[in-house]
Amino acid sequence: MTSMNGNRRDRRPMGRMGMLVLAVTGPALVSGCQVDVGGQTLPSAYYLQDDIQYFPAGPEFKLSKEAAAQKAYRKEVGADGSACGPDGCH
Repeated sequence: MTSMNGNRRDRRPMGRMGMLVLAVTGPALVSGCQVDVGGQTLPSAYYLQDDIQYFPAGPEFKLSKEAAAQKAYRKEVGADGSACGPDGCH
């Protein structure tokens, strides 16, 4: 398409700039990412179709194996604090 003075190059920079803006902002508009508006984090447009990640509750005390090992060691050591039994150390 030509302009009034017959020059076709008048519209090309605007067309390229428009394509550049569309290429940069297009994926952000289509991807449905979370946005921050006024201090609120709003969900994506596809939050109803997202798969839910469920992590079951674990033990409240995270170091149960370590506590059991310490308890077994204290039982083995005994009240006097030595690791040797009545017949000596082996």
